[in-house]
Order: sequence, then C-alpha cells, then structure tokens
Amino acid sequence: MANIPLTRCQFLLPFTGILDDIGAPTSSLLEKFRLPSSLEDKSDLYIPLLPTLRFAETAQRSQGIEDFGFLATQRISYSHMRGKTRTLIAHAPTLLVALRHACRWASREDTVLSMWIEHDDDHVRICSRLARTNGFLHLEHAQWIQNIFAIHIVRQFAGLDWMPPTIAFEARYTPGPATRAFWPNVQFLSGQPAAWISLPISYLSLSRRPTELSLPPDDHEDGPSAYDIVELLKLMLPAYLDEGVPALADVAEMAGVSTRTFQRKLSHLGLAYSDILDTVRYENASKLLRDTDCKIIDVSFSSGYTDPAHFSRAFRRISGVTPRQFREQSRLK
Repeated sequence: MANIPLTRCQFLLPFTGILDDIGAPTSSLLEKFRLPSSLEDKSDLYIPLLPTLRFAETAQRSQGIEDFGFLATQRISYSHMRGKTRTLIAHAPTLLVALRHACRWASREDTVLSMWIEHDDDHVRICSRLARTNGFLHLEHAQWIQNIFAIHIVRQFAGLDWMPPTIAFEARYTPGPATRAFWPNVQFLSGQPAAWISLPISYLSLSRRPTELSLPPDDHEDGPSAYDIVELLKLMLPAYLDEGVPALADVAEMAGVSTRTFQRKLSHLGLAYSDILDTVRYENASKLLRDTDCKIIDVSFSSGYTDPAHFSRAFRRISGVTPRQFREQSRLK
C-alpha cells in the first residue's frame, strides 16, 4: 500500500479561519482538493498533507494573501500540539530534554515530519524537514508551522516574548515587509537544507517556567493517575536522594498499585521511572550549583550519585553542559 503523507486537521484550521474571515469560498476550495469541509470536530484526525499544501497555495494566490503561512501561525498556540507531547515537555527537566521529546514524537504531528538538533558554534539549530516533498513548491506554509512550534517550545523555558536570532526555510521564500516587521532583529534565510530556528546553546539547560499544566490523557484505570504519581514522586524523591532512592517496586507499593500497573501508567505519558528520577536528580543538582558554593563532588553525592564522573555525564546529557559550565553560566545571568 502506498504511504500517504498525513497532517493533523488542527493545522488546516488556521488557514480556513482566515479564508472564512475574508469571505473567501472556503468550502469550494476544500472540495477542489478533496479535503473535508467540516473540520472543527476533527482537529486531532489526519488528512493528506500534499493536497493541504496545494490548498494553502491556491487559496493564497487566488485571494491575494501575502505570507499565508505566517498569518496562520498567528492563530496557532502551544496548546495545538498533541496532548502527550505537551505533557512530556511539562515534565522535562530542561529545554534540551523537551526538544528531544519533540524530535522523537514529531511524526505524530505530520507523519513524514522529522526534527533534530544541530550544533553550530555557540548556537544550536532546531531543524525540521518533511520527507518525500522534494521538488514540491511553496513548502513555506508548512515550514512556518514547523518553526513556530519549535519557537513555542523554547518559549516555555525562555519566556513568552523570546524570539530566535534566525528563522530559516528550506523553501526559496522571502517574507514580506509586514511579516519581517513582526520579527524585529530576526534574520530570515531561505533555500536551506531544512527549516530551522537558532538559539544560544546556553538555553538548553533552562528549566521550564511555571505555567498551568495541560491536562494529561485519562488513565482509564483505578487508582492514582499517572499525572498524580509523577507530581507526588517529584515531591517525595528529593528526601531520599542522599541515602538511596526507592526501587521501582517500592514506589509502586507506595502508590498502591502493582509494579506492572505503575510502569503502564507512566508509559501512558511516555515516561519511565528512570526519567522521573533523572529529573529530580537534575533539579536538585542545578539548584545546589546555582544557589550554593558546594563542591561539585558534594553536589554529586547530594543528588544521589555515588560516582562523580557518572554525575557529570548524566548532568551533561540532560542540560547540554557540564556541572561546572552550568555554574559559570548561571552566575553570569
């Protein structure tokens, strides 16, 4: 069976909303490309990607709309991402871990979408590309959405007003003056190997800013939800770090469920017990590095590591920097 590239209906709604607002013949345009005409109740369902892109380009051209993709992103928020991806980001200890989650689950937004992180001197690029679209014109509509979701993720950690130094497009596309004015001090590039945004490498170790968490998926099981368990573990485990954390079976017993049920509940969120433990250890270590003059070896032991070298490797895997670099960066802010 042929593999049909799909995208979520969620991403077509901003385009149709703009067309409806200006009185365009939205229904006939949708019908022309064999797209569903009623989308409001289908936001989490999937539609074919290539007809969706052709629809956007035809509508832009026929209605004389400049930068249709950018205008659509103004109607898209962080909450438009899949609920499970938002939950993983909510529990990520750092921006780096959140971006890794987004990269891993990118294909759940568009089935042929891939995301990855590239290092570029003192910056990193959050890159994205749609497979099997070589030679397809006007990819900028999709690439605006790809880039804006990367920006929304960074803003969960860097603040809602953050703007990237560079926004790049794989498409040969130059934003119009009104769009460029919306992004002051942002450099736009076109004809790149992928769509991407850049950010300082030091941002990778940022912790998520406190915001109202999105509701997690229902467990559909008796006992505490996975969300409740995660929040309770984050409160409980710091007390055990310097004397040995409870084993998985012990924590399951504390939660009043079997080990298998406990693992399944966490898996429902895309998490494992080790992920939560890594987060708790990192949060404890980063606080000590930032707010005290404790020696790094003492920070290691206080965070539940018996081997300082293991601590340094684990810390760098989560934050992108060594404990010493993290302490230096935090004192420059």
